Amino acid sequence: YFLFPQAVKNGKVTYPPGVKEISDKISKEEMVRRLKMVVKTFMDMDQDSEEEKELYLNLALHLASDFFLKHPDKDVRLLVACCLADIFRIYAPEAPYTSPDKLKDIFMFITRQLKGLEDTKSAQFNRYFYLLENIAWVKSYNICFELEDSNEIFTQLYRTLFQVINNGHNQKVHMHMVDLMSSIICEGDTVSQELLDTVLVNLVPAHKNLNKQAYDLAKALLKRTAQAIEPYITNFFNQVLMLGKTSVSDLSEHVFDLILELYSIDSHLLLSVLPQLEFKLKSNDNDERLQVVKLLAKMFGAKDSELAAQNKPLWQCYLGRFNDIHVPIRLECVKFASHCLMNHPDLAKDLTEFLRVRSHDPEEAIRHDVIVSIVTAAKKDLSLVNDALLNFVKERTLDKRWRVRKEAMMGLASIYRKYSLQGEGGREASKQISWIKDKLLHIYYQNSIDDRLLVERVFAQYMVPHNLETAERMKCLYYLYATLDTNAVKALNEMWKCQNLLRHNVKDLLDLKPYISVFELPTNLPDPGKAQDFVKKLAQVLDEDERVRDQLETLVSPSCSCKQAEVCVRDITKKLGSPKQPSNPFLEMVKFLLERIAPVHIDTESISALIKQVNKSIDGTADDEEEGVPTEEAIRAGLELLKVLSFTHPVSFHSAETFESLLGCLKMDDEKVAEAALQIFKNTGSKLEESFPHIKSVLLPVLQAKAKRGLPRQAKYAIHCINAMFTNRDTHFAQIFEPLHKGLDPANLEQLITPLTTLGHLAQLAPEQFAAPLKSLVANFIVKDLLMNDRIPGKKTTKLWVPDEEVSPETLAKIQGIKLMVRWLLGVKNNQSKSGNSTLRMLTAILHSDGDLTEQGRMGKPDMSRLRLAAACALLKLAQEPCYHEIITLEQYQLCALVINDECYQVRQCFSQKLHRGLCRLRLPLEYMAVFALCAKDPVKERRAHARQCLVKNVNIRREYLKQHAAINKLFSLLPEYVVPYTIHLLAHDPDYVKLQDIEQLKEIKEALWFVLEIIMAKNDNNSHAFIRKMVENIKQTKDAQAPSDPKTNEKLYTVCDVAMHIIMSKSTTYSLESPKDPVLPSCFFTKPDKVCFCTAKHFPAVSFTFFFVDPKSANVLGAVNKSLSSAGKQLQSKASRMETASNDDPSSNPGSPQRSKTSGGIASGGSEPSSRAECLSGLFFVDNTFDVVNIGIVSFSMAHINPPLKATCLSSQTKRRTLGKEQTEGQSVPLKHSLDV
Repeated sequence: YFLFPQAVKNGKVTYPPGVKEISDKISKEEMVRRLKMVVKTFMDMDQDSEEEKELYLNLALHLASDFFLKHPDKDVRLLVACCLADIFRIYAPEAPYTSPDKLKDIFMFITRQLKGLEDTKSAQFNRYFYLLENIAWVKSYNICFELEDSNEIFTQLYRTLFQVINNGHNQKVHMHMVDLMSSIICEGDTVSQELLDTVLVNLVPAHKNLNKQAYDLAKALLKRTAQAIEPYITNFFNQVLMLGKTSVSDLSEHVFDLILELYSIDSHLLLSVLPQLEFKLKSNDNDERLQVVKLLAKMFGAKDSELAAQNKPLWQCYLGRFNDIHVPIRLECVKFASHCLMNHPDLAKDLTEFLRVRSHDPEEAIRHDVIVSIVTAAKKDLSLVNDALLNFVKERTLDKRWRVRKEAMMGLASIYRKYSLQGEGGREASKQISWIKDKLLHIYYQNSIDDRLLVERVFAQYMVPHNLETAERMKCLYYLYATLDTNAVKALNEMWKCQNLLRHNVKDLLDLKPYISVFELPTNLPDPGKAQDFVKKLAQVLDEDERVRDQLETLVSPSCSCKQAEVCVRDITKKLGSPKQPSNPFLEMVKFLLERIAPVHIDTESISALIKQVNKSIDGTADDEEEGVPTEEAIRAGLELLKVLSFTHPVSFHSAETFESLLGCLKMDDEKVAEAALQIFKNTGSKLEESFPHIKSVLLPVLQAKAKRGLPRQAKYAIHCINAMFTNRDTHFAQIFEPLHKGLDPANLEQLITPLTTLGHLAQLAPEQFAAPLKSLVANFIVKDLLMNDRIPGKKTTKLWVPDEEVSPETLAKIQGIKLMVRWLLGVKNNQSKSGNSTLRMLTAILHSDGDLTEQGRMGKPDMSRLRLAAACALLKLAQEPCYHEIITLEQYQLCALVINDECYQVRQCFSQKLHRGLCRLRLPLEYMAVFALCAKDPVKERRAHARQCLVKNVNIRREYLKQHAAINKLFSLLPEYVVPYTIHLLAHDPDYVKLQDIEQLKEIKEALWFVLEIIMAKNDNNSHAFIRKMVENIKQTKDAQAPSDPKTNEKLYTVCDVAMHIIMSKSTTYSLESPKDPVLPSCFFTKPDKVCFCTAKHFPAVSFTFFFVDPKSANVLGAVNKSLSSAGKQLQSKASRMETASNDDPSSNPGSPQRSKTSGGIASGGSEPSSRAECLSGLFFVDNTFDVVNIGIVSFSMAHINPPLKATCLSSQTKRRTLGKEQTEGQSVPLKHSLDV
């Protein structure tokens, strides 16, 4: 009005030329026509047209009247809105309207017209676009800043634009909208919370999913106005997060979603908000902390996020939540790790330690998700995870929970297949994860059947995929086997043997032997309890369904091919499955069984392909170097693989091509290759003579040559090949025996070893054929000429052991002579000629003389160690044959047992392995298990651990055997609890146990007893603790059968019983219950019990047994065999005896040689006395003489009787005590501790 007062004064409306008056008296169509002409006029005008601006001012005022603003026709309203937009443009910067209410009405009117933008296909869309473009370019809405209702106008405008935006709009519409809205924010004085909510609501996930275009519009707006709008965003979050004023906005409940979206749009929007999150991470509210952790996980883990680098305090605070007390929070942190590792490898170092801790989290789900996070990242790119992270997965393969173990194993398997088999990461990646194959196979040693089944599945699907072509599959297996470590190879071999045994069990089921299968099959399936019912149902199905029976017979047939196996498995599964019953436990068990017995890797075609692969390596045409395997190693490994498969799949070798290739290997110079080929022939050549006569004619001369002039092991297998493959073996044996027997020359020791080996095996396989010459050979040549003569002086050395290649030929010949005698006896299997007694006397004489039978002192220490070991192992061999076990005296048994405490570490090691093997096969009698009790004295921790493992395994084998077999008549020889009387008797005759009142010796007895009892008493099945207690009580009613009239011997026996009784009483709470069965004591060890005269006297010193049995929470040796000795008390050792890691090859060291005093009867004599009675009593407690009540009191004795300084003479581990004319050496004198602590 102030600009054009004359026009206002006249009040007359001037229309453009050709346009008549526009009023309510004309039709709508005419009004639209006239308005279009007005629009055209205003469109053509610009701000410099002063005359026109004055001329049309009244028209501008007229168009803003309510008549037009509230007109019912949308076309009229659109044209008016366009005119008004141009009027604001023309008259800018001052509008011709001064009334605040009118301005509000006009802008609300224009905002309503903008809704027309929604329909992009409308005929009027271009006019709507013109309207938007005009007001955006002119920034017309900025006029409203001065209005009181500006917030209402702006809010309505924003809502309208966010509502109408859609995917039909082009970039220009989007740009003009952003221009229009951003000008309001950037040029205004404030942004109200209502207006801010109008923008932010489009970022909430629910709205975002409904209208993606509105989200993009809000995102573009916030980017454009980041600096201007940031203070208002900060204020909003301050109100909600810090002050808790959730009522300030309806978006308060979406605050964390908004922070995430705003950070992804522009991190500068949250510069002042992020520190508040650090405060929230330390909130006492679990749910609030969880929400913040979820938010930050997304923010830190986002692909292009730099938040960790930009805000290190927040990052460190977030990492602290990995140790949060709330389980869901720790779980969320662990899940975040995979995204972080994949998107931000530079943060892996920060995450490693926290993931290590969480991999040991008490919650199973968290340990599981640690594995998932690491494996997910590793599968994307191996370089994203370091070795430490992979080791966490490796550790979890031994987790106590099956779900975690399974995830770890499957994760490692998938990593191995991707980077090793498929070679996606190149040679470096393959090398980095080369340990995975070994680790996965090591798990086969676990006791859980679930673990073993999973290893088999992993092997078949990931390590050597069964769906590969035969040649490729065998190549994969060939190089895998060549690169496995020793333990992994053993595990793989054991896996094939178990599968082969299971096939035989199924065959028994098919052959109508369910009484065998119902015990054997369930132990090879998950949940053996339910598996027994499954086997019974399977037997019923096989009786009723001939088709399933035929398919299963084909599957377990030795001639079944891999392709046939797949068809059979598919058909059986389909036949037994039912669409109506998706969850079928019986079908699942059938699948487990079929998975284990189906020969998906090995058949005749596979063996042929494997032989070709070996031949390629021999010819030098294989890819050995590319696979990272030296050719010689590849050949040896290939033949070792064939050797193992010849045990489990012998029929698959029956082809001329295979046998011809093996014959070529037999003629090679490599001794290992030839040896493996011989073993394969032995295992697979049973039908070679009749099926392949042309190969037999070539093979026989080779075998005869190997038996006469080959290496000892080759000679051994050559003899066994002839025995297994040829019908007229007697003729072939005679052709070998005669020249070798006649050609024996003690002067040529190097040429004796192979002939003695061959003759020994001939003696075992055909003892009757060569009975007379063998007896003469043993008596005259072996004993008189070989064993009783030392022709070559041994090397003077302090070493107790040397490598095999450094052993003298004479010693090797003597060892073979000992083996020949034993093999001959094992072949004869009777003692009618008393040859067994003579041989046993010879072997015990070798042990008595420490290996130097002639006692001339000409033998070196390493040679003596070898002969002691050979004699002890020979005794074990004879003890496995019942006819010779009966004639082994107690003294001989005890002398043999002492070898497990030999001064030479290697002798102890080898002897314990032989002992363990014989016990595991249930060949050695039960009393030999008691020998392991002496290992409690071994100063080498690893030896003690190994002995415990052996004991645990033997106990479990016997218990499992008794469960599966109704062996009531063998109970005495199998029940592990019966090892207790043998242990007591053996320890009572321990040469180190000399003086009854010696506390240190009693402590060693206690340690040895607990070494066995801890394992035997680990379970209390059928009240076995009371049974053991009853056995010990019964022993005290007997006398020692070895010396029944010797009071000292019986007193020692009763003392050991008392020690055993106190162990039982202190470790068991059920020992006093009624014994389920009256124990039977071995008559060879104990006299008949005297029920009338029961020995109730205590035979231990008058000191408290609390000294020996400080109630320990001893570690469960069944689960941690590598832990130290039981906490019931440790041996006192001198400094020298603690040198457990020294090598026997070092002349200045002798690792743990618990040397024994030996007499001709195997019973100890002599011993050192304590320097004073005070030494026995120091630190001990008196005990009441009653059987059950132990009273504790401080020792009281006269100090005047103690001669200072108190000292105890202790033998160091290097000390040797001999009683057979050898010098006795006393150990160091070390002060005894005077501890009186309870």
